[in-house]
Amino acid sequence: MTTSDTRTPASGASGAGKSTGWHKGYVEGSRPDIRVPVRTVHLTNGRDVTLYDTSGPYTDPHAETDVRRGLPPLRENWIIGRGDTEEYAGRPVRPEDDGIRHTSPRGGLRNLDAVFPGRPRQPRRGRGGQAVTQLAYARRGEITPEMEFVAIRENVSPRSSARRSPRAGPSCPPTSTTPRPNR
Repeated sequence: MTTSDTRTPASGASGAGKSTGWHKGYVEGSRPDIRVPVRTVHLTNGRDVTLYDTSGPYTDPHAETDVRRGLPPLRENWIIGRGDTEEYAGRPVRPEDDGIRHTSPRGGLRNLDAVFPGRPRQPRRGRGGQAVTQLAYARRGEITPEMEFVAIRENVSPRSSARRSPRAGPSCPPTSTTPRPNR
């Protein structure tokens, strides 16, 4: 894993000569397209704390953002690369898809395509009825880029988290960490 910084904001220097504040960086996974955003917070005592950064591309000065284009499809290459999904036509768009009740007049929201132009993404489904969920991959013993991303974000090894039973659920701690009293 490697870490790359994208910004160090101008801020006052602490007594130790180190700048206080934070900077955004990325922790890279086993592939260059797995980049987990982190925020390194510089404390006044000279130490740093690294946190997962949920701010999206808006705090990255190297990212070009345009709300009309939307966010880039970061997982698209991961999904296509597995080769087990296909695009399909889907169903027609309904007003409820845009958060509008079907009984409400659309008012000024008649032409959202004019506000949000670009290639509409087609929905995907598993080929041959195959399950393509992260749980299905985990049960087959596969570690996906999505799992690696989450493991890096949570500061755990992807292999150790995949060894846990997928049926245990994401928030269930391993039972071996709970000591039992001797009787």
